[in-house]
Amino acid sequence: MMDTRPRFSVIVPVYNRIDEVDDLMRSLSEQTCKDFEVVIVEDGSTIPCEEAVKSYPQVRSKYFYKENEGRSIARNYGMNHAEGEYFIFFDSDCVIPPDYFSILGHELDARPLDCFGGPDAAHESFTTTQKAINYAMTSILTTGGIRGGKVSMEKFTPRTFNMGFARKVYEKVGGFREMFSEDIDMSTRIRNAGFSIGLIRPACVYHKRRVDLAKFFRQVHVFGMSRITLKLLYPGSMKLVHTLPAIAVIIGIVMLLCGIFVSPWWLLPIGIYLAAIFITALASTRSLLIAMKAVPASLIQITGYGTGFIHAYLTKIILGRGRDINEEILIRKGK
Repeated sequence: MMDTRPRFSVIVPVYNRIDEVDDLMRSLSEQTCKDFEVVIVEDGSTIPCEEAVKSYPQVRSKYFYKENEGRSIARNYGMNHAEGEYFIFFDSDCVIPPDYFSILGHELDARPLDCFGGPDAAHESFTTTQKAINYAMTSILTTGGIRGGKVSMEKFTPRTFNMGFARKVYEKVGGFREMFSEDIDMSTRIRNAGFSIGLIRPACVYHKRRVDLAKFFRQVHVFGMSRITLKLLYPGSMKLVHTLPAIAVIIGIVMLLCGIFVSPWWLLPIGIYLAAIFITALASTRSLLIAMKAVPASLIQITGYGTGFIHAYLTKIILGRGRDINEEILIRKGK
């Protein structure tokens, strides 16, 4: 009998995101390569998306509803019910270009990888705020250059908005841990297990990200805090690039205070930096409005991450409060 198992299994955890799931499923229904299945895991949502999934019968899909336990456990649940050779992870707020799986299959045939990821971009239909946030999350002038698609100051680390790995990786390394920055933790464990990891640059997705700046700040603040958790889990893993936003926040505060109380000339470097953000955002987006919004979005990206990093470093490292190293080790062991 012919093996009808798909090459790729797309696994998406969902929590009250019915509109996003509809957009995601629509984009998956338009794929030129059909060698994939979609596994949607509803993580205790009060507004289920089952009907949105079933409204695209042309997509080979599976829908599961489970109690709310977190996105990592939902992803692991999905992998346990997936049939593919590779597990592909998207966030529910992603829209997938029609040639994604065609490109991915071609790239993996030419350069086999155990684990891989791709960059993200803003679709033309996104709001100007979403496009400004996307700029902030991908620009080399922020911390975005290390997130995929740019020349990196550290080893490439796939993120779950656009990430995949072979079934054999899951069988050896295990699943995601329920923690912040679980994708970085997973990528680190995969690399430490000796598997190959690489960036597949042409395999891009459109990522909506947050829809307002307040939610964006909370998100990147948590990213900064989780970097300290990763340091406790993996001593020696922290690099200079991870401290740069915190250093930028401290230097920015000093310059701001000196500009107020000493001389306005201290504000010049800040002004030059903000002008550089505006000019590069204008050049890349060709929109005056997006470029104007990119300035506060980039400031939020830097200050949110930097203050989260500083807060967690002071509380967990200096003061020893919150989760201690022993608890971090228990997480590392999956307990």
